[in-house]
Amino acid sequence: MTEPTGGAVTADALVLGVDSGGSGLRVALGPVDARHPAFTTVCAEPVRTGADGIDAGHLLEQLLPAVRRLLEQTGSGAAVAAAAIGAAGMATLGDQLRARLPDALADALGVRRVALAADAVTAYAGALGQRPGAVVAGGTGMIALGTDLRTWRRADGWGHLLGDSGGGAWIGRAGLDAAMRAHDGRRGGSPALLARLEAAFGPVTGLPGLLYPRTDRPALLASFAPEVAACALDDEVAAGILREAAAHIAEAAAAVCPRPDDSRPEGCEVALTGGLFRMGEPLLGPLHRELAQQVPQARVVPAAGDPLHGALEIARTLAGPGLRLPPHPSLLFVPGVT
Repeated sequence: MTEPTGGAVTADALVLGVDSGGSGLRVALGPVDARHPAFTTVCAEPVRTGADGIDAGHLLEQLLPAVRRLLEQTGSGAAVAAAAIGAAGMATLGDQLRARLPDALADALGVRRVALAADAVTAYAGALGQRPGAVVAGGTGMIALGTDLRTWRRADGWGHLLGDSGGGAWIGRAGLDAAMRAHDGRRGGSPALLARLEAAFGPVTGLPGLLYPRTDRPALLASFAPEVAACALDDEVAAGILREAAAHIAEAAAAVCPRPDDSRPEGCEVALTGGLFRMGEPLLGPLHRELAQQVPQARVVPAAGDPLHGALEIARTLAGPGLRLPPHPSLLFVPGVT
């Protein structure tokens, strides 16, 4: 393997993309030329988070052996010219990663060009590349991120206790609330959602003991969101929950979407990415109506790829034409770039 430097990147060089989230670590190693496929692998153990934030040592323990295996698979002996690491919690819990990863990757793999990104940024890059616009990433949580390529604007993504309004945990909790109301005989209850609750979790009275001791409460709440969508066609309470979720999501998109100007008279591209939107029409129907009302300048476009694809795209820009997405101390950290 040749030793990469900060100079010119050879045509056979490789780039590394990483997506670290609640389900584990996904790693991709591919050529600088995006027309050729990447080699990928998954480390199923999520990276630990402690009092000092995301555990850089634990991430490296999984990442470096995975990269070495992928290098063997490529069989090319080419250098890794650039790397982009996207991680859930990077913006607020990534101090240890920003302090340790650039030097560790340089020492272990010879990588001199590194970007450390919040997962919302890699979701953005995967969906829209380096174009201005806005991305709403919805799963258990919900965050919107937009840029005019000069600065970033963020809305929500504050977790299930402080926000994530309209996300999977929010929808699931609202559905469970409606089910509990039906059990109690209070206003706003849904017998249909009560039946779904009992089918999924057992007797209503056992739900608090099942939910409250768990450390993965957001995921458990979000697991009920598809039940809300399944009831929405025939149940007005469930349909109302999804309409309210759509209003919250559109509100976040409106907060981050760049306004039209002379360089973008056509308005703002908005991409929806993440498992939340696999609910389909019960959520997407009201969401498109809310976007048309709240963000009339928006043009909803399909996401080109996922966050792992986005991490690879960021790495390729570092190795090739140059990064157009704006660096940011916590959202998109590129050592040596301010």
